[in-house]
Amino acid sequence: MPRRTTKNLFAETEAPVSLNEMAFAPLAERMRPRTLEEFVGQHHLVGEGRVLRRLIEGRGNLPSLILWGAPGTGKTTLARLLAERSGARFVALSAVFSGVKDMRAAISEARETKREGTRTVLFIDEIHRFNKAQQDALLPSVEDGTITLIGATTENPSFEVTGALLSRSKVLTLQPLTEDEVETILRRALTDDTRGLAHLRPEVPDEIIKRLAKSAAGDARVALAALEAAVESTEPDKAGVRHVSDETLAEAMGRAHYAYDKGGEEHYNLASALIKSLRNSDVNAALYWLARLIEGGADPIFIARRLCILASEDIGLADPQAIVQAASAATITQLIGLPEALYPLSQATIYLACAPKSNAVKRAYYAALEDATETAREPVPLHLRNAITPLMRRVGYGTGYRYVHSDPRAKEEMACLPERLQGHVYYDEETEDGGDHEC
Repeated sequence: MPRRTTKNLFAETEAPVSLNEMAFAPLAERMRPRTLEEFVGQHHLVGEGRVLRRLIEGRGNLPSLILWGAPGTGKTTLARLLAERSGARFVALSAVFSGVKDMRAAISEARETKREGTRTVLFIDEIHRFNKAQQDALLPSVEDGTITLIGATTENPSFEVTGALLSRSKVLTLQPLTEDEVETILRRALTDDTRGLAHLRPEVPDEIIKRLAKSAAGDARVALAALEAAVESTEPDKAGVRHVSDETLAEAMGRAHYAYDKGGEEHYNLASALIKSLRNSDVNAALYWLARLIEGGADPIFIARRLCILASEDIGLADPQAIVQAASAATITQLIGLPEALYPLSQATIYLACAPKSNAVKRAYYAALEDATETAREPVPLHLRNAITPLMRRVGYGTGYRYVHSDPRAKEEMACLPERLQGHVYYDEETEDGGDHEC
């Protein structure tokens, strides 16, 4: 049976959780696997002979770990199974609600239990939300073996976990669950009479289960929450059976679930996918990634800024209207906001995807930048300087300057680059692709 935490925040007793207490827990918590045999997914980690299988079965010392994966992929469950199989005491903290004080209290108690011969696994959920100082506070206890740290993160640990902590931990990547794996979890919940929903006598058609498994995007917690809401909101018929319908499921799912944190790495992954699809003139892919960003809650102004950058960086003068379209979309988006702004953003996305591509503007600037960096102290030619004072005129400022509107030959005959850079070409008009739209 699951174990219950006492009033001491960190100590766990062997007292089993009662059925009444379990009834108040969400379905995802009730259905949390209690053994490795119940665990679904992550075969690359828990399959026969794989690293976590060996650790869970006690073949080797349990090192500190960073479990990196999307929500609902089993990070917390694996941490609990590892602690249980290793005979260690399991202490869980959430970086969202806990601070250094909580951490120190947990480490202090771990030090006491270590003297008694019991190891402590300190599990920190969303460890990426701890700042550098908080993460550094864990180092001494990890190094001296007071705790075995298992951190769970949905963000790339290369960016969100300090190098010192990474060097003392093994990083394991968890993959989103497949649709078949989510479906297995859902069917188990429907047939489990103790922890699941079987006592409610649900009848859920196969096509609805498959649709829910697909909509969950690899997140078992989302799938179970939607299933629980759909079953509980369905009125039983005269025989006590609850017939879950498409409409009930849609209501339970609510707005489509787009599994990404708009402040985290996946936000930038989606933005990168949008830009690279536009650059590749793949209008359908670009619209898809745009929809993922918008429905996931991305700031529409952020999207508009990215479109403006691409319009100049990847199209430029190959189609001068591209930047006009992007700028107009940005202005309208700022004026009207979502949801209506999805139309100008979509219009600009389609235009930019179909426009001819050229990075000549980008190449021109960086070629000029290279020379500008190497010749940063090169003086401005005297004829290009403004003679603001009599002294400036006496020393030659402005001498030899030719006004091109009244002296057309000045364009070819008057040099505007420093003498040592004469003849350098940064922008070549012939390199602009130009041409008609591709779609």
